[in-house]
Amino acid sequence: MLILLVAFITFAFTTLQSTTVLGQFARDSEVNNRPIIGILAQEKFSDSSKSYIAASYVKFIEGAGARVIPIWIGKNEQYYENILSKINGVLWPGGSASLSNNSEGYADAGYKIYKIAKRMNKEKDYFPILGICLGFELLTYVVAERINHRSRCNATKLALKLEFTSDYKNSRMFSSISNNVKNILETKSVTSNQHQYCVTKKGLQHVKVRDKFRILSLNHDLNNLEFISSLEHITYPFYGLQFHPEKNLYEWELGKNIPHGENAIKIAQYFANFFVNEARKNHHKFKNNTEEAKKLIYNYSPTYSALDNSDFMQSYIFD
Repeated sequence: MLILLVAFITFAFTTLQSTTVLGQFARDSEVNNRPIIGILAQEKFSDSSKSYIAASYVKFIEGAGARVIPIWIGKNEQYYENILSKINGVLWPGGSASLSNNSEGYADAGYKIYKIAKRMNKEKDYFPILGICLGFELLTYVVAERINHRSRCNATKLALKLEFTSDYKNSRMFSSISNNVKNILETKSVTSNQHQYCVTKKGLQHVKVRDKFRILSLNHDLNNLEFISSLEHITYPFYGLQFHPEKNLYEWELGKNIPHGENAIKIAQYFANFFVNEARKNHHKFKNNTEEAKKLIYNYSPTYSALDNSDFMQSYIFD
């Protein structure tokens, strides 16, 4: 009897193990290893007839194994519907564009993209968004239906360690984080903060969207104001970083206190890899290779914008 029981347990375990492996193989075989990320342009502060994308965001995505297309501002919903149906995720970059109901550029495009991406995810069409700095603020702004809730803060030229909340353990963003990367983020000043506005827990509560987000980390500005430094939407794969991981890798302006050490590079790569892996879960594609090729960022050349006292070493400038 004991022999039969042992044999049954061994068979069951082997079967379960085999099923698990096959299931993992099925999931792995469905991963999209040719992801394309759309990066939203924004209006150029010094020339409203032009828009731009800092090249550091493009390289941030490319360095994690994805390609990039620019997404234009000032377009109608049909344009954004069409472009989102062919790409695998969207990055909202940092910058100085206005977040207001009167803005028909970055903020308006972001709101249209948010509504489309939200619908896609409701329909089980996995579509991620990552917002960095101003893009982080844009994420909470559009979820709040374009009611501004930011606070002025003093958080420029700050390299900070993250103050993790207990919720980080339950998050998608940090569920697979290694002990090494987590310890770096928690104990080393490796996140580059360059923002004059902050999003606070009180601000989210004021516009009644606090329950829409899982707050993952906090920080404090030079006046000890507590602000949210990373979060994710509870329901949808929408993520926000108030700090700039791309700057650790690709921005070299002096006087900005941007971390460039080995630990800073490791954490920057973690966030790039995380987001591109999220995009690999999406299977949108262009109708053919020619259409795809005509949309890619390779059709444009970056400018060495640091020579013009820009915050960015290189920028793509669009008419």
